Amino acid sequence: MKKSTWLLLILTFILIAVVELKATAQDTLKTSDANKTKKGKKEFKNTIHMNVTNPLIFGSRAIIFGYERVMGKHQSFTVDIGSTDFPSLNIIGDDSLKAKNTTGQSGLHVSGDYRFYLAKENKYEAPHGLYIGPYFGYNKFERDHTWTITSVMGGAPFDVDSKTIMSVTTVGFQMGYQFILWKRVSLDLIMIGPGVAFYSLKASLGTNLSEADRQKFFEKLNDALTEKFPGYAWTLGGGDFKVKGSTNTTSFGYKYVIQIGFRF
Repeated sequence: MKKSTWLLLILTFILIAVVELKATAQDTLKTSDANKTKKGKKEFKNTIHMNVTNPLIFGSRAIIFGYERVMGKHQSFTVDIGSTDFPSLNIIGDDSLKAKNTTGQSGLHVSGDYRFYLAKENKYEAPHGLYIGPYFGYNKFERDHTWTITSVMGGAPFDVDSKTIMSVTTVGFQMGYQFILWKRVSLDLIMIGPGVAFYSLKASLGTNLSEADRQKFFEKLNDALTEKFPGYAWTLGGGDFKVKGSTNTTSFGYKYVIQIGFRF
């Protein structure tokens, strides 16, 4: 299991343990809090979220913020936007193909969902408690590389420029739980989020290569993407990309997110 995956699991367990202790304390004060609300205590209907899952998977350049607005007692909607990034592909250590440097990189994340907080399952009103609802997500990754390649025919190594673009559009249904801590702080755990994802991947070369060298390049790049992207092997790995350097497919998608937030 990857180091980032272990870190994510450990973080999840620690956060759940902390919020469970806090939830126990909040149960004791439930009646008092309810009475204060009835007397006109200010309600916080807005929450600004920060995604802490993506930086663990894709690196520190993956910065995503979200906004949640409560609609009535048991519903809300969220909108998320931010930057994301291709993971480093410098893992290619083959003598015939080595990553020299990254010449450009960019990424975009846009998503949203509508949440139904289950009144019969929750002790509190939205946005505290168990929720379900549909979601939409769009991610685009782009990176320019310079590689040093040795031809299968032999000879001196030479440099090759490449541009790799991946986009993923996902529509699905999620279930999660949001904890409210100290009235102003939220911890949002989207734990189940199956969906249908539409994948597009294309790698273009800035140098003319022989067919054998092109195929070798795409095979090595495919191996690197398999190592870095969760679920790549059973969605995009192999097939047309290893031969042509591009592929489009529809497959299973999944959403798993941990967010911390501030309410106002």
